[in-house]
Amino acid sequence: MISTPDFTEPRWTARPEAPDGSEARAVRRVNLAAFPTANEADLVDALRLDADAWLPGLSMVAEAPDGTVAAHALLTRCQVDGVPALALAPVAVLPEWQRRGGGSTVVRAVLDLAAADCEQLVLVLGHPAYYSRFGFVPASGYGIKPPFEVPDEAMMALALDPGRPVPAGSIRYADAFGV
Repeated sequence: MISTPDFTEPRWTARPEAPDGSEARAVRRVNLAAFPTANEADLVDALRLDADAWLPGLSMVAEAPDGTVAAHALLTRCQVDGVPALALAPVAVLPEWQRRGGGSTVVRAVLDLAAADCEQLVLVLGHPAYYSRFGFVPASGYGIKPPFEVPDEAMMALALDPGRPVPAGSIRYADAFGV
């Protein structure tokens, strides 16, 4: 009998990063591999040390079929004119697993957790075509502006509960972002 290769995409499952810190190195490895510089990996490490920004349970990972941590998404605390909000950054996937569903899985999972925690607003600076599939729209539509120059369509916001008001004003990121 001839065996046919399985070309189906893996079924991704997201879960919170281990709270004991045992997966911090794996998360760093994913971010180092996914981006051209160490900036995002260093950002995650710095955010871990910021008790005002780091939110336990909102650092999500997904494993490749071999059990390797292959995707990561992180939500941390930020503010819009003093009102608590969340920043989605970074989102990373090992290059060999990109465009196969891992990134979408961890983003959806972390957004679902934020909504379940009664959070109201998530902000992301990213590719509009990618993040719009999760419901993100230009933040300027809510009167939200970043503390730096960026194309309007790239600074995006997601209201997790459309029945609650969305704060307008300037974004204040955690100090680790350096802005």
